[in-house]
Amino acid sequence: MAEAEFSHAAAAIVAAGQRLDRFGWVPATAGNISIRLQDAVVAITRSGGHKGFLGPEDVIRVGLDGTSRRVGDRPSAETGLHCGIYRRFPDAGAVLHGHSVPVTVLSRRAGPAIRLAGYELLKAFPGLPTHDAAIDVPVFDNDQDIARLQAAVEARWDAGAAPPGYLLRGHGIYVWGVDMPQALLRLEALEFMLRCELETRRLDP
Repeated sequence: MAEAEFSHAAAAIVAAGQRLDRFGWVPATAGNISIRLQDAVVAITRSGGHKGFLGPEDVIRVGLDGTSRRVGDRPSAETGLHCGIYRRFPDAGAVLHGHSVPVTVLSRRAGPAIRLAGYELLKAFPGLPTHDAAIDVPVFDNDQDIARLQAAVEARWDAGAAPPGYLLRGHGIYVWGVDMPQALLRLEALEFMLRCELETRRLDP
């Protein structure tokens, strides 16, 4: 059963990588994709692979502490951020991390959050049944010390409710859902709204 579960997760991760690549959200070797498995195990893309050309061999297992379950498998340094989401949110079943142009540009100019208001696609997020709403997407300073960065993210979570996603300044986006379809839906909704924000600022600076 464990191998069948892992094979299914690997196939979903490969398909997600191809989809993100088609949108230009994971250039070069950017991004990570993961799915929670049973027994406190996570299936995640290994370090260094292009997400548009993944195969099942490019997906590895790690524990919720981010350590590899097999000798020789090298997880990305950012695996700790995926595991932080899974540890904090028991219903999180998939996490997506991408590096799109709107995310990179807007996060470099943003303060501690980017407010999205009045968009129809806000309904992709929990507790927002109408476009007549707003969310503040947190923005964190990028940090190569992943443990320190995760501590900053958790401090913001502790301070109050936050949407299932956040940005790293000049770096990328993290989004999660109960499963891969929901995570993809939320990522696409956020990317669309952020692209609209970028266009709005370009047209009306």
